[in-house]
Amino acid sequence: MIPVGDRLPELVVFLLGTRICTSMELAMLLTLMLGIGFLCQWLAWRVRLPAILFLLLAGIVAGPVTGLLHPDQLLGDLLFPIVSLAVAVILFEGSLTLRFGELKGIGHAVRGLVSYGAIAALLMLAAAAHWIGGLSWELSLLFGALTCVTGPTVIAPMLRTVRPNARISNILRWEGIVIDPIGALFAVLVYEAIVSHRQGHSIQVFLGTVACGVIVGGVAAFVLGRLLRRQIIPEYLQNFGTLAAVLAAFSVSNHFEHESGLLAVTIMGIALGNMRDVHIDDIMDFKEHLTTLLVSTLFILLAARLDWPLPNGALFAGIAIFVVAQLFIRPLSVLISSVGSTLAWKERALIAWIAPRGIVAASVSALFAIRLEKIGLEGADKMVPLVFLMIIGTVVFQSATARPLARWLKVADPEPRGVLIYGSDNVALEIAQALAANEGLRVVVADDDWNGIRAARMAGLSTFFGNPASQAADRNLDLAGIGHLFAMSTHRELNSLVSVHYREEFGRDKVYRLRNLSPEESHGRASLAGSLLATALFADDMTHARFADLLKEGWRIKSTRLSETFDWPHFIEQYGSRTVLLFGMEEKGALRIASGHRELEPRPGWTVIALVPPEQRVIP
Repeated sequence: MIPVGDRLPELVVFLLGTRICTSMELAMLLTLMLGIGFLCQWLAWRVRLPAILFLLLAGIVAGPVTGLLHPDQLLGDLLFPIVSLAVAVILFEGSLTLRFGELKGIGHAVRGLVSYGAIAALLMLAAAAHWIGGLSWELSLLFGALTCVTGPTVIAPMLRTVRPNARISNILRWEGIVIDPIGALFAVLVYEAIVSHRQGHSIQVFLGTVACGVIVGGVAAFVLGRLLRRQIIPEYLQNFGTLAAVLAAFSVSNHFEHESGLLAVTIMGIALGNMRDVHIDDIMDFKEHLTTLLVSTLFILLAARLDWPLPNGALFAGIAIFVVAQLFIRPLSVLISSVGSTLAWKERALIAWIAPRGIVAASVSALFAIRLEKIGLEGADKMVPLVFLMIIGTVVFQSATARPLARWLKVADPEPRGVLIYGSDNVALEIAQALAANEGLRVVVADDDWNGIRAARMAGLSTFFGNPASQAADRNLDLAGIGHLFAMSTHRELNSLVSVHYREEFGRDKVYRLRNLSPEESHGRASLAGSLLATALFADDMTHARFADLLKEGWRIKSTRLSETFDWPHFIEQYGSRTVLLFGMEEKGALRIASGHRELEPRPGWTVIALVPPEQRVIP
């Protein structure tokens, strides 16, 4: 035999080579997962479906179907910490959106859906999971807490496809925004109770765990809020500092009371989101981008951990629970929640049909299942397949059937013809007010300039404060009835960015921009890019600066309904040849837009909106 000492160099080389190969394999697989996650997000954007559907399907194909991805072997002991930290960031980002000040105006139906309606749904889903899925009552209550939650990331794409009327759209959108963090809080509390009971802890230990999470989360939010309010953290470090604070709160809370970290970050997000004079818009944008990255990789990992075939008849049980939830539980919870509201029965029927499950259900259920399996809770491995089947079932089935149902019930909006205006200076507001004066034409002004948005609100216009191309806008900007974009801000680059964002939403022919430079001033790549991104509004020589100068000189926007006795030539005769035609509104309500590429010929019965010079007299 050759002494081990003589073979030590060869053994070291072998071990190092194995380690390098493993590291290279890990790096390649992580890179591949990022690429697949990006493709899933892109595909979801193209077909206007929630991205979670494609991410879960990709993970199932990569894991149990083909066996290419084995998360437990790939990450080993790192899997649990990685999933825990990712879920902590996801819960924090979601809880930031719960603003108590907004709850007053959401209406009776939404308050019911996110309070006693949610509790009723939780209990009914728990009963279904127990009697159909065979879960213990502990796991059934956890299942109910996880699956009573919709969310903005799954509701928003579905509403764009279904296009229900404004009342239904607002109710479903606000339900998703508010119930997302509330459902996470439900799930965390139920989980804490299960763990305390299983580990033989008393009620005092459970209350201590909850108290620790609340205190650590509240203190972390208070300290971070003070630092942000006083500008002690420079702006370029605020996102970094917030992420560090979230992970620190999660870890510190878990250190003092095991399993209290998720509650801590949820409380921290709710508290920070409701602090006055703390501007968190940039932080929310950063967290949204980070959450997109985490979700895109996390869900592929979690879906890849599923066993196939599913354990103990979980496939048929999951389908049965979905059917019961779709046909009985959701309608009952909506009926209970909407008692006393002014909703028509057709509106209640569509609201009862639409309740897709999303990020909170998938991410938190998988994390809890990993932890509950470690403490030996029987049936924990069955909960995740049931949750995932509920997610896939609701997203696929409701996406396919909700639009035909809305049409059949006659609660779908007609072809959207309203206008989203990006910009809030005097030019944009004058045009917005002229368009909004037409009955049935919805106009929304969006900008991140607070002074302009405040002026728009004072003028009685609907507004969105923020960047309309951000993910916050995707979640919170109500586009019901909106079919056009007018990029009219003074920022040429941002006009281009917003135009690119919305040309897929509305179609290239429905996206317009007001020139910031004249054709003579813009040349080369700038001119080419502008012509590719959006059609220019109004006459070829009309720029934002010229429009603003004309308004200062006393020009005004005039709306007039044409007739057989007062047609467009009479209008020109009345106001002069210098009149600039802006828009035309057909008798049936279709909006026609004047541009260098499309010359309008207003007809009797149209309402024309034109910029007229000051020296002309007014029609008696």
